[in-house]
Amino acid sequence: MRLTTSNARGASFSYVTLTLLLWMHCCHIASIFGQESALILVENTEGGEEEEVRVDEDEGDLDAVQPTEDWQTLKPGQAVPAGSHVRLNLQTGQREVRLGEQQLKYWTQEHGEAEETQSSFSPDELKRAMKKIQEDMNPDSVAYKYRPLEELKRDMAQLELLVETDAQIMRRLLTQFNSSNSTTEQRLNILLELEYLVHQVDNAQTLCSLGGLQFMLEGLNSSDFRLQESSAFVLGSALASNPVVQVKAVESGALQMLLTTLATAQPFQVKKKVLFAVASLLRHFPYAQRHFLSHGGLQVLSELFRADGGGVLRTRIVTMLYDMISEKELISQAGLDLVLDASHEERVRQYSMVSLQEELLEKGWCSLVPQLLESTEHDYREKALRALLAMAPVCLEQYRSDSSLLGSLLSLRDQYQDMAQSEMIIGDENSYFAEIVELIDALEVKMK
Repeated sequence: MRLTTSNARGASFSYVTLTLLLWMHCCHIASIFGQESALILVENTEGGEEEEVRVDEDEGDLDAVQPTEDWQTLKPGQAVPAGSHVRLNLQTGQREVRLGEQQLKYWTQEHGEAEETQSSFSPDELKRAMKKIQEDMNPDSVAYKYRPLEELKRDMAQLELLVETDAQIMRRLLTQFNSSNSTTEQRLNILLELEYLVHQVDNAQTLCSLGGLQFMLEGLNSSDFRLQESSAFVLGSALASNPVVQVKAVESGALQMLLTTLATAQPFQVKKKVLFAVASLLRHFPYAQRHFLSHGGLQVLSELFRADGGGVLRTRIVTMLYDMISEKELISQAGLDLVLDASHEERVRQYSMVSLQEELLEKGWCSLVPQLLESTEHDYREKALRALLAMAPVCLEQYRSDSSLLGSLLSLRDQYQDMAQSEMIIGDENSYFAEIVELIDALEVKMK
């Protein structure tokens, strides 16, 4: 049954009339199924109107249709289960049926329970799984602590991920760095990644075995100061506390290259990173310290010290000299109390060949270091006082004859005594300024 309206009849065919006709039609449907039905008017989005009828009855012996969750056409004389939705399609004039809300909910729950039942495990499978879990969770088992590398690679391969060791990463980065297609920005990013990796001792040694040390030295000769700075940074990080890399660097001529870079006109940032690399190469390595002195290293540093007006490079130079003096003294003092083994005796012998104190006196450092006391930075002054105390065995005569040094010590002592007193008032037990006063007092005692 299809109802249409036209413009000519629209005025006379009222809403009440349309409702009455639909109600009569639903009564006809209800008479077929033997009980009342609920009538609902639903607006059709394509124009016109359609009705939806909710029918509740038993199927009996009639030709019954099995509704689904989609609308399907209901043939004449067919019965539907109780709770189904029945509607009259006003466009086609045919009745349609689908599952009611309660039926659909029950069908969904029943379907989900069936899937859960199908996916359940047998008792034997559950026992085996629980036994496997208990074995893997045993803290003493190897499987609990580690997983085989091949198993990890297989799992990663399934996830379409590439597993690379640090050595493979560094090899790839060096290949990209040496490629003629790489831009300066790409090379800078590669150096940044390498600097992060070489903080591990093994990675730094692997980088050298892959030829990376030569790439860093070539970077120091680059015309781009950014590549020079980054190359020196990677080199210094690889050298730090790594004797294997220190030996290879000396053998490859890295010390001469670094001193040449410091002696030529370079931007401040480049010299700062190169100075870091020099300090890393010399620390706890008497063989390199001896070569440093024989190649005019102190002369290069003295020129750099005089040219630095800001005090940053001066402080780094003085700190490096202090470290070299202190580590030699510690080695000598340890030899007085301990039973020396062969390696310790060799280190003592090597340090005895480093005449650093005499070189400092000869190159004028006894008058250079006191200049750092003129800085306004407390940290710079502290570093200078520690270096002056370490150099005192060879510099006392010059200290005593240096009137400006005596005046600076008196002025600094009064200043830091007041600051230390202020720290004590506020209850600071570990007074930084009191420590500086102690350094000044110790130096004055030596100079008397």
